[in-house]
Amino acid sequence: MTAAARPAPRYGSDLLVDLLQALGLEYVSFNPGASFRGLHDSLVNHGGDRSPRTILCTHEEISVALAHGYYKATGRPMAAALHDVVGLQHASMAIYNAWVDRVPILLLGGTGAVDASKRRPWIEWIHTALVQGNHIRDFVKFDDQPASVPAAVESIIRAYRLMGAQPTAPVYVCLDIELQEGPLPAGAALPADLARWTAQSPVQADATGLAQAAEWLAAARSPVIVAGKVGRSAEGVTALRALAEGLAAPVIDGFAGFNFASTHPQDATGANAATLTAADVILAADVVDLWGTLRPGPSSGGPRTWSLSPGAKVISLTAAELLVHSWSSDYNRLQPVDLALVGDTKVALPALASLVAERLRPADKGMRETRRVGLAAASAKRRADWASEARAEGSKDRITPAWLAFCLRDAVAKHDWVLSNSSLDEWTRRLLPINERYQWTGGSGGAGVGYGIGASLGVALAHKGTGRIVVDAQPDGDLLYCTSALWTAAAERLPLLMVMNNNRTFGNSERHGGTIAEHRGRPVERRGIGTRVDSPPVDYASVARGFGISASGPVVRPADLPRALATAVEAAAAGEPYLLDVVTELL
Repeated sequence: MTAAARPAPRYGSDLLVDLLQALGLEYVSFNPGASFRGLHDSLVNHGGDRSPRTILCTHEEISVALAHGYYKATGRPMAAALHDVVGLQHASMAIYNAWVDRVPILLLGGTGAVDASKRRPWIEWIHTALVQGNHIRDFVKFDDQPASVPAAVESIIRAYRLMGAQPTAPVYVCLDIELQEGPLPAGAALPADLARWTAQSPVQADATGLAQAAEWLAAARSPVIVAGKVGRSAEGVTALRALAEGLAAPVIDGFAGFNFASTHPQDATGANAATLTAADVILAADVVDLWGTLRPGPSSGGPRTWSLSPGAKVISLTAAELLVHSWSSDYNRLQPVDLALVGDTKVALPALASLVAERLRPADKGMRETRRVGLAAASAKRRADWASEARAEGSKDRITPAWLAFCLRDAVAKHDWVLSNSSLDEWTRRLLPINERYQWTGGSGGAGVGYGIGASLGVALAHKGTGRIVVDAQPDGDLLYCTSALWTAAAERLPLLMVMNNNRTFGNSERHGGTIAEHRGRPVERRGIGTRVDSPPVDYASVARGFGISASGPVVRPADLPRALATAVEAAAAGEPYLLDVVTELL
């Protein structure tokens, strides 16, 4: 049903669906609930379940994670509807993940009548809060609970505009059930020119600061670029590559999303400490945790004592500090810098690349070429060494993450593929040629367990019909949180290949258990007690088949993995979801 073919709106929720369509929202994901039954009816009957179309999920955490993944795959936001306070509480972990990852999602809540005299007994009392936004206010960019249809229209427009401004983030608008279900008030309508209400320009960094950064980078003897979330825009990625190639500078990719091609000869990811130690000028572009990035060290504990070389200058370019809340310390430890540029890398990096190009001295061309040759040789050697190390893992008696990544690389080599989630430590970026922006959408942001499978649904939805295979290197513990997401994969017939990294334990916790036991002189072999999920082991292939998904495994022997992966890839290439259970060794 096109917008022109729709009947005139009769109820408040009808007009709100027209607004969602006018804003270009393609999907609304939700676990259905009575508090937004008016909106649900309008989506299905007034809007014809098209633009936006409903995506049924079986848990609110899944519906928000799906919208999270969809945005990172497309750059287009989704809406997710949440059933009053209970649905909001179920969704809160996924909302926090999106907040830390700075991903915009339009969260639409429902509530029993704010006018208490109109509430149904019991259920609309215990499921109505004053006000509902309080529950998530510390990790959304904006929340509101409008009291009329005209106010709801303006509130949603404001929320849409705010969530799209850098730094982007989720927003929440709670819709009273009376507002949704009541007749459309006289005079209530959408703005005639919606673009005037929503259009905005990105934040550009200070021109003087950009010129200073260009001077330092052009004159540097050993410049280094560290990229965090530049991949949020195609313009930023293109400019990053141009800047790096012009300078002949190594790039360290934080892998929070695609920033720089993994096979580029100037990629220095994996040689972070040596590269940073030698730097005289460091440009950090959209780096979330700059202090931690400049001090490579163990993630599970231990001191980080490494420091920069004397006199090294650090340039920070990010818009992150435009959105800081105090409830969560997701702003990370403060790092002193020599030049702090506040701006959107989408526009700032292209400007900086042009300024640097103007300042590069012809006399330094030989130095840059020598640096370029050295970087290419070092990059090629690292990748060859990693491949050799991973290949040798195939002779072990257990499947390791390195061997799984190695076999996965070969299995997808002849296909167009996307990596939606990875639990294989650094091995996916080390071995897979991740050279296009669409091939990697990044991690959860907030490190909340349950993200992987839900976000992979959103990524697969984005690539449905493209002929691409979406690969989810799925940890077992993460799937146990949101197993019912498998139903949505089957119902939507998503081209999703779920390769289980099934180490039958909550691996991060077991590693921490080993660290603390070793530190205290206690038996490290007892680290899995209260952590392992192996008695009984979960049969994930049977679980997947129960949700209507083709599956196989468990694969236990390294020698059996290549053939099993080849079969799984071909099944996913046909456009259907497939799960391969692979039992892996905990590193």
